[in-house]
Amino acid sequence: MKVGARSTTGWKATISVAMSNYIEAGSIIAIATSLTFWQHRFGISDFAVGLLAALSANAFGAAVGAGIGGPLCDRFGRKAIYTYDLLVYMVGVLLAAFAVSFPMLLAAFVITGIAVGAGVPASWTYIAEQAPTTARARHVGTAQMAWSIGPLIGFALAAALAPLGLLGSRLIFVHLFVVAGVVWWIRQGLSESRIWKDDADGADAESAAVRSSAGGHGLRGLFSRRINIAALLVLIGIYGFWNTVAGQAGIFMPRVYDSAGVHSATQQDLLQVLVWGCTVAATYFGFMAYADRISQRVLYVIGAALGVLAWCVLVFFTDAGMPTLLVFAVLWGISSGIGAQAFYSLWTSELFATPYRASAQGFMFLVVRSATGLLSYFFPTMLAATGLTVVGLLLVGLLTVALIIGAVYAPRTQGKTLREIEIERYGASVPESAVSTPTVVAEH
Repeated sequence: MKVGARSTTGWKATISVAMSNYIEAGSIIAIATSLTFWQHRFGISDFAVGLLAALSANAFGAAVGAGIGGPLCDRFGRKAIYTYDLLVYMVGVLLAAFAVSFPMLLAAFVITGIAVGAGVPASWTYIAEQAPTTARARHVGTAQMAWSIGPLIGFALAAALAPLGLLGSRLIFVHLFVVAGVVWWIRQGLSESRIWKDDADGADAESAAVRSSAGGHGLRGLFSRRINIAALLVLIGIYGFWNTVAGQAGIFMPRVYDSAGVHSATQQDLLQVLVWGCTVAATYFGFMAYADRISQRVLYVIGAALGVLAWCVLVFFTDAGMPTLLVFAVLWGISSGIGAQAFYSLWTSELFATPYRASAQGFMFLVVRSATGLLSYFFPTMLAATGLTVVGLLLVGLLTVALIIGAVYAPRTQGKTLREIEIERYGASVPESAVSTPTVVAEH
């Protein structure tokens, strides 16, 4: 009976924290589906549209938030962030819902982005730390699935409300405000992460020993060990190259569809409903079902290869029209469900010690979303100037790099507790020569 009770509590905690991923991803889609309406309403240029995207939850806004939120999460606890973060988020989406000028809209997107970025390290870290060892990927996958359900519902709402134009977009932001308020209220009863609390209190000799060997606390401790630098480079390589593509697809995909010949906003939104529906299904039936049971490297490579194939289909068979777009939507959706973000959120919680686990996530999110933001500045202009083929080939190249890095350096952490991984990577039983080379993050 006690085991069942603990399990139920664990899933309640996982689902309530994972819900923040729903509203965070939903805000990106609310922005994506409203950009054209805002552009017409305020008479702004393509570059201004790029600026909105670059400073939003999709890029620089989230990057700054993660850079702030990660270290705060390690210093004050996971609960401190998810207790207050959503209040900031609610301010941002409410400003967007009632924006009457470009500066007001830009401020709304920046505030929302900062809140989203701050919440990501806290939620992914908390879920991984609370999850059972034999089901860690399944629990972490819940956050990925929630992240996918946000766009699924967001694009469905956009399609349904398209006849209302900008008013429909404003209503989507209002819906995010309401959901965020409900989630914030539910999460107030959650307890602090046990492993963080034990580490902060020095509850046992093992916790104190691991913390000492990890090299310190926060960003200072993170950058004090070469083993951490190696893991940072690998994970930034996997997630960074993939997210540079996914970031553009997430917020500018309606414009890509328009370049491919689909000009109806409703059809564009329905194609995205198909993409994210496949992502939800692949996350549940693929990543959550198998990532704890089979080779994670094999599963990652399958997902990454499907992503490369999807964009190749879109680039080289655009003239085929809607059939090509349907094939792309299915392939890209499945790829996203078992691909880089799901594995990144798992591995980044496993490869760093508790004193700076969230700081590592915050730093990497800062770097990755900054790269996405740089491309977002110019993506609408590039797409209009060069067409889908040139831009598409660039994205295929980025996805191929992510595939290769993950195939070579996928970590071997499956089936181990977070404490066991810490001891293996930082403890006295591991020779110093073994923890100071990049090869330790690769599966042999």
